[in-house]
Amino acid sequence: MPYGNIEIDIENNSHEAMSLLELNINIQDAIQDALPETYWVRAEVSDVRVNASSGHCYLEFVEKEVRSGQIVAKARGTIWSRTFQILKPYFEQETGQPFTSGLKVLMNVSVEFHELYGYSLSVHDIDPSYTLGDMVKKRKEIVRRLQEEGIFELNKELPFPLLPQRIAVITSPTAAGYEDFMHQLAENEYSFPFYVKIFPAIMQGEKTEESVIAALDRIFTHTDCFDVVVIIRGGGSTSELSSFDSYPLAANCAQFPLPVITGIGHERDDTVVDMVAHTRMKTPTAVASFLIECMAREAAQLQESEQFITDYVTGRITREKIVLQTLTAKLPVTATGRIERHRSQLHTMTSHLSSLPQWIHHHMEKLDELPSRLQRASDAMISARAAMISDIPSRLRRASEALFTERRQTMDLNEQYIRMVSPEYILQRGYTLTFKEGRIVKSAEGLSVGDEITVKFSDGEKKGKII
Repeated sequence: MPYGNIEIDIENNSHEAMSLLELNINIQDAIQDALPETYWVRAEVSDVRVNASSGHCYLEFVEKEVRSGQIVAKARGTIWSRTFQILKPYFEQETGQPFTSGLKVLMNVSVEFHELYGYSLSVHDIDPSYTLGDMVKKRKEIVRRLQEEGIFELNKELPFPLLPQRIAVITSPTAAGYEDFMHQLAENEYSFPFYVKIFPAIMQGEKTEESVIAALDRIFTHTDCFDVVVIIRGGGSTSELSSFDSYPLAANCAQFPLPVITGIGHERDDTVVDMVAHTRMKTPTAVASFLIECMAREAAQLQESEQFITDYVTGRITREKIVLQTLTAKLPVTATGRIERHRSQLHTMTSHLSSLPQWIHHHMEKLDELPSRLQRASDAMISARAAMISDIPSRLRRASEALFTERRQTMDLNEQYIRMVSPEYILQRGYTLTFKEGRIVKSAEGLSVGDEITVKFSDGEKKGKII
């Protein structure tokens, strides 16, 4: 076969060729000879899939460069059905985490090479403590980031409403925990009225974070209609709680302008969302009991104040009545005594001043008028005291109403101040927030030429680059 100045004779080629199958079998034998044992391998799992009919679990192992996050190594893996039925519940019970994509794991594997399917790793065992350590490390990193950004304690610092009656609930409408929560509120022993609005969300699985944040956004547009936000879910496995160890969800809860109460239904360590919430309760029914107790505490204080005012007014009226009765009893005796003394003096004067009959007659007329004048004065004094006592309840009522009005105005001013200093209000005034790699840029020195940034406005965000 001519090609330029070269001739190649294909039929008489002296090289010996092998088939692809033969080559793959040779590779299989070489790998089995070189790597006959099992090995503990650190990696991140991705693309975890379970075959519904066979029960086998197929996945990929990947390793990423720490700084860039780019994949530097990859291998296909298999956990055969019998092994997977043992390893999956063991792993989830130990870690409280579902076996899913994105986990960092330490697995015992053997190296396999199939002439048809190629290179793969067959899983024989797993060490949950390695994944658990990585989860704890991840949670600590989220908490550290929230603290550095100054938002970890924001929701806890919000004043809790005295009467938390208007409740925005984020949960699944079909969750048993929601039914228990509503029943507890409706059947409270004090017959307190509660006004509940549910904002449906997915409370387990990969879409939990996105769904709960969307519900918070819907509540945010109606914050004036609610006193508190309640996030609850039914019981279930602790392995379903990983979505609540999420930075975006925790950041949204921490910065929400209403107090957030969680009742996620677990006894283990708090999730990050529990940590940033204003109040953390164990179960939905515990949240309902807490709200009822808040109402009962304020009702008891109001009842105590009412009883104090009643006792004070009753005591004051009783004391004034005693004074009036004393005056009423003393006035006739006093008046009669004075009259008798004057009569005696007049008789004495008459005996000594018989030469002045006209003068004596004149003063006798005045003396005769004295009892009626004293009686009129006594009646006027009694009427004045009675009027003062009758006016006491109305005066106390006006004073109480003035005090309640003053306290309400103070609460309104505090609410207005909190709203004005919130990040959302500042953005609406025309200011922006600049982020680099997900963190707020606080100084121009933190930016260099070529850095990619994100500028957040009140109605969205834009990406840019420093030039």
